[in-house]
Amino acid sequence: MGVEIERKFLVKPLEWETLTKPNPNYLKQAFIAEEDLKVVRVRIYNGKGLLTIKGKSEGIKRLEFEYEIPLEDAQSLIKDLGGPVIEKDRYVIPQGDLKWEIDVFYGDNEGLIVAEIELDSESAQFEKPNWLGEEVSDDPRFFNSSLQKHPFKAW
Repeated sequence: MGVEIERKFLVKPLEWETLTKPNPNYLKQAFIAEEDLKVVRVRIYNGKGLLTIKGKSEGIKRLEFEYEIPLEDAQSLIKDLGGPVIEKDRYVIPQGDLKWEIDVFYGDNEGLIVAEIELDSESAQFEKPNWLGEEVSDDPRFFNSSLQKHPFKAW
């Protein structure tokens, strides 16, 4: 069974701009189903199609199952069944055995920069880089499924 344990933080824009960063990867996604207990997302990332099913969050933990699908299927699902598309650049910054994934959003979510770190346990400790801002792990406004319906620019 797949379980995601993830903490999410806002990124301080000024500190982020001065940081030497790796090249980003473009990411495009849409949600094709959403209910109280689950969401189904289609994503195109690094030239691959991905289908992800996520359960309801319980704090920073939830069920997550992700499967590679043909790129053409992902493109069709996003176009024909997805809601508004979320586009962003993702930067991956290693930190020991962990890695930060920093998403810089475009379109209606432009101006939003979010960092996520996946952990092995809810109590896992990790170093917080100086470019991290407020933790938003428990704020549903920052879930991508929420950003699709209620974009950052509309807040």
